[in-house]
Amino acid sequence: MSLIIAGRFQTFPAAEAAAQRLFARGFVEEDVTLFFVNPSGQHARHPIGGDVGTDAGAQAAPKGAGRGVTIGAVIGAVVGAAVFAVFKAPLFVSVVAAGVGAYIGSLAGAMSHTRKSKPGSSTSHANEENARHAGVLVAVHVSPESQNDAASTLREAGGMDIERASGRWKQGRWSDFDPLQPPHPVAEYAQRRA
Repeated sequence: MSLIIAGRFQTFPAAEAAAQRLFARGFVEEDVTLFFVNPSGQHARHPIGGDVGTDAGAQAAPKGAGRGVTIGAVIGAVVGAAVFAVFKAPLFVSVVAAGVGAYIGSLAGAMSHTRKSKPGSSTSHANEENARHAGVLVAVHVSPESQNDAASTLREAGGMDIERASGRWKQGRWSDFDPLQPPHPVAEYAQRRA
């Protein structure tokens, strides 16, 4: 595994200027790469898009749908039996009423158990803190002796979220970069995220 220092920039020109500063400080081209990191949720990890298989807010929806089916079927059967008894409707009406009640109940149950994290909640705050922000990432393959020089150069060039990583560096690029992994900030160069 290689030691990598990286910093995020808002634009490609700013990232290219940072790369030029690194070259001026003695880093070689094969040890510096830059690439764009998409916004969270837009990394196309699944065939239909997105980064995760299920939304965190929808994890309890199947349980709610199950409860809703049961409650809705019972209410629908009662309504169907009442219609059957009062209007002398065929038994089929009771069955249809129970089915419609189960369907509506499953929808209501699933929706009642689906939640969206509110801004400022602990879950929302933790996800925001750990998420990798979009932007142009300048990554530098460094040695233990040159990592502080690379980090300070990226910070001086306006880099945000200066991070230290361990990864594979092949043919002049960070080959096993995973945009879903949160960055590990270099403490001495940490700043509030923009």
